[in-house]
Amino acid sequence: MTTPAADITATAPVRAVTVDLDDTLYPQSAYLAAAWGQVADAGASLGLPEAQLLAALEEIAAAGSDKGTIIDRALLAVGVAPDRLRLFVPALVDAFAAFAPTSLACYPGVVDALRLVRSRVPLALITDGSPRGQHAKIEALGLVGAFDAVVVSDELGGRHLRKPHPAPFRAALARLGAGAAGTVHIGDRPAKDVAGTGRLGMRCIRVLTGEYAEWPAGDGYAAWLTVADFVSAVAAIEPLLPRREREDAAFLQR
Repeated sequence: MTTPAADITATAPVRAVTVDLDDTLYPQSAYLAAAWGQVADAGASLGLPEAQLLAALEEIAAAGSDKGTIIDRALLAVGVAPDRLRLFVPALVDAFAAFAPTSLACYPGVVDALRLVRSRVPLALITDGSPRGQHAKIEALGLVGAFDAVVVSDELGGRHLRKPHPAPFRAALARLGAGAAGTVHIGDRPAKDVAGTGRLGMRCIRVLTGEYAEWPAGDGYAAWLTVADFVSAVAAIEPLLPRREREDAAFLQR
């Protein structure tokens, strides 16, 4: 269910925009499917059953990709004894971390929508994860140079600074020279994107794409708007963006 934006023009102008990456701009499942394949290949080189390991990795990840110990649990599922996990886990974790996709595809319309936003206001990407992996995704998506700033939370000091920690949001605001009240964040996760921005007084648009599309809104902070996807989010805030001489009329008519 989406939140209507009938009265959006009565709210404060948007002076900057920040966006999430995984499951907001592209389907993360495409990246994970290929990454788990590389992990299974690495497992096969260590004598593990490749097909069974791949199936276990995909099944466990599908239950929640950020719950942790996916590789450990997959190894247990294919019969590796608990006291032998240490013989396999480091190499398989390295295989996952080293995965660099050659090509990924954004959701339809995302590239044009990003261009429209950036033609009007400063635009930053805020993403969690291994810096090497996140930058590889950006390159594979063809989005290098698409933002005025890119904030990978782990680069700020480690995993403990991942969203909803305020550090990555504050870093993006600082790099854009923007204030929280005038900035809108677009992301898919209630517990990270919505909660993290709510604590700083930023407006957040939740998109219902990817792994967390069916998750409840959660407690604490409510999204400013909830819409189907990133293109819909940009269309919703377009009336609040400063006018420029050149506008993408084709995008607005979609």
